[in-house]
Amino acid sequence: MIGRLNHVAIAVPDLEAASEQYRSALGAKVGEPQDEPDHGVTVVFIELPNTKIELLYPLGDDSPINGFLEKNPSGGIHHVCYEVDDILAARDHLKATGARVLGSGDPKIGAHGKPVLFLHPKDFNGCLVELEQV
Repeated sequence: MIGRLNHVAIAVPDLEAASEQYRSALGAKVGEPQDEPDHGVTVVFIELPNTKIELLYPLGDDSPINGFLEKNPSGGIHHVCYEVDDILAARDHLKATGARVLGSGDPKIGAHGKPVLFLHPKDFNGCLVELEQV
């Protein structure tokens, strides 16, 4: 059901410093910051030949990234995102297998302008999983 790995998201305590590190130290193509108010984050995408890295930084006091950074002050891997052809069919299949979809269960529009859902990390070996319809 899942397709290719779309991105690995890393929560960072300093978005500018993290972006510069990828740009200067690793020679990566680093995009511009974009605010995603519906998700409570500012993101920067780093383009790799086979996938992307998404740097996440809190946007506002209610950001879900705040709690993550409190527990992990240096930052860390926050989630992995897999592509699916049909997000509603994927959701229904996962729910039928006992997986929990976070939030209302209805897809939201993600940073790439496509529908996304998140799956409970306790159902996936402690890893928060994002699904993105392609």
